[in-house]
Amino acid sequence: PSVPRHTNRLVNEKSPYLLQHAHNPVDWYPWGQEAFDKAKNENKLIFLSVGYSTCHWCHVMEEESFKNKEIGEIMNKNFVCIKVDREERPDVDKVYMTFVQATSGGGGWPMSVWLTPDLKPFVGGTYFPPEDGVHRVGFRTVLLRIAEQWKENKDALLENSQKILEALLHRSEIRVQGQESPPPSKEVMATCFQQLSKSYDEDYGGFSESPKFPTPVNLNFLFTYWALHRTTPEGARALQMALHTLKMMAHGGIHDHIGQGFHRYSTDQHWHVPHFEKMLYDQGQLAAMYSRAFQISGDEFFADVAQDILHYVSRDLSDQAGGFYSAEDADSYPTTVSGKKREGAFCVWAAEEIRALLPDPVEGATEGTTLGDVFMHHYGVKETGNVSPMKDPHQELKGKNVLIVQCSPELTAARFGLEPGRLGALLREGRRRLAAARAQRPRPHLDTKMLAAWNGLMISGFAQAGAALAEQEYVSRAARAAAFLRRHLFDPASGRLLRSCYRGEDNTVEQSAVPIQGFLEDYVFVIQALFDLYEASLEQGWLEWALKLQHMQDKLFWDPKGFAYFSSEAGDPSLLLRLKDDQDGAEPSANSVTVTNLLRAACYSGHKEWVEKAGQILAAFSERLQKIPITLPEMARATAAFHHTLKQVVICGDPQGEDTKEMLRCVHSIFSPNKALMLADGDSTGFLYHQLPFLASLERKDGKATAYLCSNFACSLPVTSPQELRGMLCS
Repeated sequence: PSVPRHTNRLVNEKSPYLLQHAHNPVDWYPWGQEAFDKAKNENKLIFLSVGYSTCHWCHVMEEESFKNKEIGEIMNKNFVCIKVDREERPDVDKVYMTFVQATSGGGGWPMSVWLTPDLKPFVGGTYFPPEDGVHRVGFRTVLLRIAEQWKENKDALLENSQKILEALLHRSEIRVQGQESPPPSKEVMATCFQQLSKSYDEDYGGFSESPKFPTPVNLNFLFTYWALHRTTPEGARALQMALHTLKMMAHGGIHDHIGQGFHRYSTDQHWHVPHFEKMLYDQGQLAAMYSRAFQISGDEFFADVAQDILHYVSRDLSDQAGGFYSAEDADSYPTTVSGKKREGAFCVWAAEEIRALLPDPVEGATEGTTLGDVFMHHYGVKETGNVSPMKDPHQELKGKNVLIVQCSPELTAARFGLEPGRLGALLREGRRRLAAARAQRPRPHLDTKMLAAWNGLMISGFAQAGAALAEQEYVSRAARAAAFLRRHLFDPASGRLLRSCYRGEDNTVEQSAVPIQGFLEDYVFVIQALFDLYEASLEQGWLEWALKLQHMQDKLFWDPKGFAYFSSEAGDPSLLLRLKDDQDGAEPSANSVTVTNLLRAACYSGHKEWVEKAGQILAAFSERLQKIPITLPEMARATAAFHHTLKQVVICGDPQGEDTKEMLRCVHSIFSPNKALMLADGDSTGFLYHQLPFLASLERKDGKATAYLCSNFACSLPVTSPQELRGMLCS
């Protein structure tokens, strides 16, 4: 590679996204004191650009504007330019995104915001084309106009930015009003179900026409709704909605049939043409959802998809030290000699490529049938490509095919006169050959940043799949990742989590010079992961760490006046607002998940104040939960756990005993949302016996592994057969 012409301060950063911009002709600074001081000393405005490494339009804006020397000169002359990786600093991203959404009615990345030297926003937007067009003003023009305004009308700008900040503070406040109590669970659940049912796509599953997102939070809600209304028509519909959506997604092009795992979202109603980036948080949550679907339905199809996701993550998103990487990009070079990246190039196929790879005649099929014919029919491949030009505005997928399963195995087999039983092996062979061919293509960029929160979601995925599918290796993989978190993303001296660490040059794990402290979502998703890992492995050490982290979360983020938790801690003068997220999106919001975490923590510790805090969070979000629970399905789901109180499922037995294992298998095979599983192994010096003295009074009946169902520390009669236990859990 030639020596780069320009180098800016981002070259000293660890984030893959910031490093991508280290050789722009823009004099980028990372978010920090050096940039703030420069703006103040030189009395310059700040231009803040926020994005992430797998963001398609971020790449486009960089190519068009940030690599342009003249635009770079305008930026450097008039502004202090700051680049932020939103995955590293969700706190900074949320403050300014709140502003952009409030002032422009929309938001997204790249986010472009202009700030006064004291960091107050006054103009913002997302992607700007470099030059003026018919409908949009160009980035160059915007830069020059804003610079001019600052020269001419500085005082008006400063006054305006102060007003904007006051309005934002008022708008973004979520707090309990007066003596509010938690909203009634039954109504919240019913409203949320009705709102999801209305927006449900009967044909293709999912909850909008297009674009279509996986939204695991909706599916999780529907599974819980079904479990609480198993015998009603609404309960049956909730289950059907969730299972049909998961099935259609798995058949769709959003699912990578050759390389496994799921892409970010579908641009069309049919789950066909995706945006091709793959995010860790999707894989973690979807692995849990497909495992749950298998647990409920017993259909191996769902177990296979869960295994497919975990295979992808183990192979492509795993660091050798045990952590998980953040994401794989959508754009890549079509061939080793291409000069320009294209979206989806790594994943799409021309019909002739597939024909050439699969020329073998198929024995026992209609005369002249090749493996290519069978494969192409099953996966909807067309000679001229199967992507509608409407879904391909930049013509990047012209003549290409995104594989999608459009007919059942029975129909494909019948079409070629094959025995239905033979089709699976033929398709497997086809996928294997395409995977080998694809391995020769240049790979998309891998974001090797490792985030505590997303690692937490992935640990939950492995742990829940391990328990539901009875696959010990998944539980071990989850434990390895949890040990990685404890080693690299936790500071034992302060007891605090760190946000991120990075893969270094020689594959070692590195930390930035000043580590970023963990945010609320890091604590919440890691605590959830540790509870899931305890239930799957019954190693008490994970439980002990989870409870310590819960105490730390309370100390750093709890709002004693308005209730619920702030997303970031107090005391950072560069953050203008302390916000509380009020939406479950691609990831559930931290306050939603923490309600269930607090109830689980109380079950394992006997600390009643955690139940009280859970109720206070629900009270703070009460209005939203009663009017538009569809924006908080994970919190709506948690109202049921709060209302019904979690059942403690206690198994008394020898951890190595076959009878104990059988009882545990029974618990793991049933989807029962409002429970906390624990093993009373008889070691009265252990952590759990110390936390929960009542365990000492529970005994093994006739020396056999015995199960008790306890609620508020009062227990049912003991049962010793898995059948009886199953009856108790399902009632």
